[in-house]
Amino acid sequence: MPNPTTASIPHAAAWMAGWLTLMVVIAVAGREATRELSVFQIMLMRSVLGMAMLWPLVRAAGGLAAMRTERLPQHIARNGVHYAAQYGWFVALTLIPLAQLVSIEFTMPIWSAVLAVLFLGERMNGRKWLAVVLGLVGVAVIVRPSAGTVDVGQLIALACALGFAISVVLVKSLTRTDEAITVSFWMLVVQSAIGLVPALMVWQWPSAQTWGWVLVVAFCGTYSHYCFARAMQHADATVVVPMDFLRVPLTALVGWLVYSEQVDLWTGLGVGLILAGNVLNLVRWPVQMWRLGRRA
Repeated sequence: MPNPTTASIPHAAAWMAGWLTLMVVIAVAGREATRELSVFQIMLMRSVLGMAMLWPLVRAAGGLAAMRTERLPQHIARNGVHYAAQYGWFVALTLIPLAQLVSIEFTMPIWSAVLAVLFLGERMNGRKWLAVVLGLVGVAVIVRPSAGTVDVGQLIALACALGFAISVVLVKSLTRTDEAITVSFWMLVVQSAIGLVPALMVWQWPSAQTWGWVLVVAFCGTYSHYCFARAMQHADATVVVPMDFLRVPLTALVGWLVYSEQVDLWTGLGVGLILAGNVLNLVRWPVQMWRLGRRA
């Protein structure tokens, strides 16, 4: 549970707005960077550059002394899982359409909700379950997957969703004792250590244009997770995670603007369902209304 002094759904929603913006941008930047560089190299550069970008917040928080943690094994476990899932995500980004990748990724809230209930003691009431179901139905309407067309990229994306769900639950657990800046700091340190050797084995110097994309990936990758950790400090995972459904329509919009991907009536319907799920999850309806609903 969030600390009573920090619990605030509006604050969680504000931090998730930052997460959503940065995650949509990194999808485009990551696709462009992988046209020239290995995924291992992109991920190492993201972590190393990200550390430089995060340093002003680290310094403001008290420097390296303030980054001490008594939960280093949990940070290592979380980032090992997240590194593997992130690597798979970048690989899948080169194999399947952007909208399809993000939509498959959104099986993640199901795994996150189940894991949060099992390991964090959070509760899933009917309203939260309905919010998740509406979001997933909206995703299915947008993607409209055809039977018998699952390929390697789709399977990788599905495995990534499970990995991200485990990472989400571990982040929620870590934010109960560690500050968001500490979670972000150890993410960069651990993932730099994991990716150093693989990246050096395939290293090549980026072109000037690709350097620009890598810098965008580093910035978005660093501060998106800071935003997410801050959101987790203000609300339960079962409240925060469904907000991420908004990334699907936002990605569809960016796909239309950047890659001329078609946005049709089905996409509009899916967006409507996703928005409905988020409104249901975020708005605190009067208790009397729910009582009337149960009596009807």
